[in-house]
Amino acid sequence: MKIPRDLSGEDFVKHLCREWEYRVIHQINSHVVLETETPSHQRIAVPAHKNLRIGTLKAILRTIARHKGVRRDDLLESL
Repeated sequence: MKIPRDLSGEDFVKHLCREWEYRVIHQINSHVVLETETPSHQRIAVPAHKNLRIGTLKAILRTIARHKGVRRDDLLESL
């Protein structure tokens, strides 16, 4: 599945909270820190930029996919 080129950090954070059981812990400058306990504890930082860079989005998706035990495409399908 193709990675979206116009996804904002804010929209991505909302998606992760709604669909993948993350919650916003706090925001430091332009980065939102998210946390989940499913299947185990994980914290990630997502830039709250207007458009996420492709490499940044790929790295975040790869980290989440490994932690959740799913494919990257599964994360992208619901965007």
